[in-house]
Amino acid sequence: MFYRKTFYNKYKNYILFNKNIIIAGTAALIVGIFFTQLFAQHNENNLLNSISTLGVEYAVYIPIFGLLFYIDNKNRYREPSTGRKNYQNIKSDLIKLVTIFSISEIIYSISKVSIHFQLMQISFEPYQATVIGSFIAWFIFLVIINFGAKITNLFKFNKN
Repeated sequence: MFYRKTFYNKYKNYILFNKNIIIAGTAALIVGIFFTQLFAQHNENNLLNSISTLGVEYAVYIPIFGLLFYIDNKNRYREPSTGRKNYQNIKSDLIKLVTIFSISEIIYSISKVSIHFQLMQISFEPYQATVIGSFIAWFIFLVIINFGAKITNLFKFNKN
């Protein structure tokens, strides 16, 4: 029991960060599955389907992740003594998040669209291509974004 508590406390921010990514990603995947299947019924262009599905998934993913990240971290952006917002921490985290998400999302997008497109080319059902492509791209994304969070010290602050 002691080990679990210590492990959780040590990696709490990373656990919450990944939880938010997974919840937002799952919601995006569910919407993407339905969208890609409906799109395929009306248009046979596999590349357009892959790219459009990615856009729809981002439209779901980004707001959900942003909301969950804010809920989990809002107390980190307040000065304990005064209760005022610490704009330096907010700015620092936004820069770090934009940096690591930009790199990770580019790699995710290329992986997702490529895999989705290739699977549809070899006659997978659109929903199957979305699920398989998303899971493989998520794995790559999670490795890269966690590595980026570690490199940028996303969860470390200067105590001023």
